[in-house]
Amino acid sequence: MRIILCRSDEGYSVSVPGLPGCRSQGNTEAEAIDNIKTAVQEYLSVKADLNGKGFVEEAEVRDIQFTV
Repeated sequence: MRIILCRSDEGYSVSVPGLPGCRSQGNTEAEAIDNIKTAVQEYLSVKADLNGKGFVEEAEVRDIQFTV
């Protein structure tokens, strides 16, 4: 699973591009990664409970390059 991990003054934030709104954080990189694993499990559990209502069934993640 692809994640986005960002370091900040407060620790690390992490999200999953393929799961809109699935985010977590941690004081260390390892803690943030452990926390996102739990967040993904909870996200998918809620999705299953709702039978997919309100969720995009198929999301596509792409790597792109651009210049700023």
